[in-house]
Amino acid sequence: MSNLRFAAPKERRAALVTGGARGLGRAIALRLAAEGRDVVIADILEDQGRQTAKDIVALGQRAVFAFTDVTIEAEVRDAVDMAINAFKRLDILACAAGILGLEAPFLEQSSQQFSRVMAINVNGVYHAHQAAIPHMLAGGWGRCVTITSGARNGTPTQVPYGVSKGAVFSFINCLGNAYSSQGVFVNGVEPGRALTDMVVPRFSAEHIANPGNPLGRYSDAEEVAEVAEMLLSERNTYTTGSVWSVKGATG
Repeated sequence: MSNLRFAAPKERRAALVTGGARGLGRAIALRLAAEGRDVVIADILEDQGRQTAKDIVALGQRAVFAFTDVTIEAEVRDAVDMAINAFKRLDILACAAGILGLEAPFLEQSSQQFSRVMAINVNGVYHAHQAAIPHMLAGGWGRCVTITSGARNGTPTQVPYGVSKGAVFSFINCLGNAYSSQGVFVNGVEPGRALTDMVVPRFSAEHIANPGNPLGRYSDAEEVAEVAEMLLSERNTYTTGSVWSVKGATG
């Protein structure tokens, strides 16, 4: 631990990661485990979620899988209860559950498609914070990070997704100061395109090899997880209500 006079002692804290079965969620869960955290993997992808939990156990930490549809508040609360029952605490929340939805012009996007994307990407984040933060307040310390996206700035073929990520950005801004004096910080991470199952199938191999951004490549999920882990750690002593860019570029 660096010499941060306001840092809490590092402990074997417990984390809940929604969307932890694969992609950015899995990378964040493994990075947290590497720092000595016990983890609940909350996801609808059971086989992959259980494998991530096994991989965490192989790192010497405790982990459990909770089948969780984040659109259903009761299931999110059950996942939080599982953390409390298994680890007797909940200190860290990472919200990585999300979908891109249909990529199509606005007039081809049905209200049902819009509602589905919002239910997962926004309501799921809301449910998770409402269920987790009371336990953090009880412990006097908590850190939350949600994945947002530059699509919030506007993309005509991803209107539901862009709106959902704009809502998440606003949510972080709104909640960032709500409990900071009680030791609970709420932040976000905004990656550029990371090489995950949400991104890779959408592009040709040629584009992936040379995407035309300033760094000349897309990120690995582990690079995004590195920033998320810092924000979720005791090393984060003065950042709340912020969205950190991990785009490999300005803007």
